[in-house]
Amino acid sequence: MTDYIFETNSEMETKRLANKLAILLKPGDVITLEGDLGAGKTTFTKGLGQGLGITRTINSPTFTIVKEYQGEVALYHIDAYRLEDGEEDIGLEEYFNGDGITVVEWASFIEYLLPEERLNIKISYDSEYERKITFEPVGEHFNSICRELYR
Repeated sequence: MTDYIFETNSEMETKRLANKLAILLKPGDVITLEGDLGAGKTTFTKGLGQGLGITRTINSPTFTIVKEYQGEVALYHIDAYRLEDGEEDIGLEEYFNGDGITVVEWASFIEYLLPEERLNIKISYDSEYERKITFEPVGEHFNSICRELYR
């Protein structure tokens, strides 16, 4: 599969990219986000939320593990960082198979739970405001979404 690389120069551009992605997603889709602390994972999720019609403030679920937001489609925002030690099953598969869009930050910590088909996104710093955002689609559904975004 091909990777798709996008570059953004501000938080607003990062949110705009995520907003465009949100419009192409369907319930049950899973997005993983990887990147250093402060790279823009939550900023990207805020843009997704806007695209899904969510009006509540979206912030990192670090201490709650999962936050749920209602919009035109539900958004399930999971921070797997605290699950690094492979804690017991807390029912994450229900979100992956649910009626909303699931975003997983620090997804590498729960790789064994993730659905096979998903959109892996890596966000890296180029400078204080510039980000390189790499979309790695797994499955034809996500490949077609990426092709549409890359036009």
